[in-house]
Amino acid sequence: MSFELIKQIPEPAEIKNQYPIPKGFEEKKKAFDEEVKEIITGESDKVLVVIGPCSADNEDAVLDYTQRLRGVQDKVYDKLLLIPRVYTNKPRTTGTGYKGMLHQPDPEKASDLLSGLIAIRNMHIHVMESTGFMTADEMLYPENAWYLDDVLSYIAVGARSVENQQHRLVASGFDVPVGMKNPTSGDFSVMLNSVVAAQSHQSFMYRNWEVKTPGNPLTHTIIRGAVNKHGQNIPNYHYEDLIRLYKMYMDRELANPAVIIDSNHSNSGKQYKEQIRIVKEALHSRRGSDDIKRIVKGFMIESYIEPGCQKVGNGVYGQSITDPCLGWEDTERLLLEMAELI
Repeated sequence: MSFELIKQIPEPAEIKNQYPIPKGFEEKKKAFDEEVKEIITGESDKVLVVIGPCSADNEDAVLDYTQRLRGVQDKVYDKLLLIPRVYTNKPRTTGTGYKGMLHQPDPEKASDLLSGLIAIRNMHIHVMESTGFMTADEMLYPENAWYLDDVLSYIAVGARSVENQQHRLVASGFDVPVGMKNPTSGDFSVMLNSVVAAQSHQSFMYRNWEVKTPGNPLTHTIIRGAVNKHGQNIPNYHYEDLIRLYKMYMDRELANPAVIIDSNHSNSGKQYKEQIRIVKEALHSRRGSDDIKRIVKGFMIESYIEPGCQKVGNGVYGQSITDPCLGWEDTERLLLEMAELI
């Protein structure tokens, strides 16, 4: 194997000891986690909103954005529970380009994974400290999950990872909700198979250990649209799609049937302003069907301070350097409107 060894990365326990959760926040996180859990299980009628930039590339801008979210959360708390989307690992279709803060704590400098690992843990903690929010991230690399498991309240498994065995098995050991996206093909059965695997107890190898897990009953689905063989986007958030997913859920013995609707990606064709219409349509479907209301527990929305996106190095503060996002004004308006529509 032609691997050049760069540096040895410390074990998760060492990193956690060096960069611990601030005193008193363990209990706050438990309380927040319980709120999220109650939405997924149906004990709460609130709607979950996982919201934030496509990729969290700059801590100052992320903290600015999440502090703005805090002000909105206080206005909509009786209807919505917001979880800042602090995504620090960016999957790349071709394996090239900016891969997130884990790889590049400074997107204009070379990769430095140890510095990146420390930077992303600190950023999640700083959001927690400055806003009281607990955060969401994507589990792109299952072997790295141990470095962040104590700071995350929501975890997503992406469309390109959902068929991977290790992602499914590691998800079975979490005690917070894990959302399994439909694959890029759009196949709901693949997504649901991932939920079955993650809700089941498992035995496997993980970071040089033989481990057992109890299964995670909070594992659920995320629909993000699909792409056909011609490269065309196929949305899957419509009323008929949600009814089909509900029926597929009912045919399986799964705990806590739930779906989060990703309003961007192939559902919007990456036309970021379409997210506003998509969320409103899905809320209308939710009002029109008890079955849809039963399973649609929330939304994913890509949003930042400035609308759209930019190339790395352009230097626009608070604008995405990956996929285009809603700007703050549209975001605030949408969240307030969502609370009125529920």
